[in-house]
Amino acid sequence: MGMELKMLAWALVLGLVQIALAATLTTQQRGLGWNAGPRDDNLPPCTGLAGRLERALRNFLETFPFFAAAVLAVVALQAGSAQTARGAEIYFWARVVYLPLYALGIPYLRTAVWAASMVGLIMVLRPLLG
Repeated sequence: MGMELKMLAWALVLGLVQIALAATLTTQQRGLGWNAGPRDDNLPPCTGLAGRLERALRNFLETFPFFAAAVLAVVALQAGSAQTARGAEIYFWARVVYLPLYALGIPYLRTAVWAASMVGLIMVLRPLLG
């Protein structure tokens, strides 16, 4: 298995971890009754760490489909290279670093790390564009 697919698999694990963290802290803030219930009420967003983890998860979910599509296309077209492998690694590790930065509420550096993840994604995508 190539590095691109390995990083895709680890990005899936990272996404699952983020879901578990955000869900756990949201449940702690809103209660088990809310979690088990129909969630019909429009509640205000979670605050503090629970809110930051929820927003970090949403940010991950905004970029992950593009990363997954790029990796799968590179693999299907056998367009992988050292650049695409490095791009996949950059995307993944930047997303790993992004999570605690967002959880701790660290501005600017968090944005720079997000930008690095986008550079990695573009590195994976580049050979698909000709």
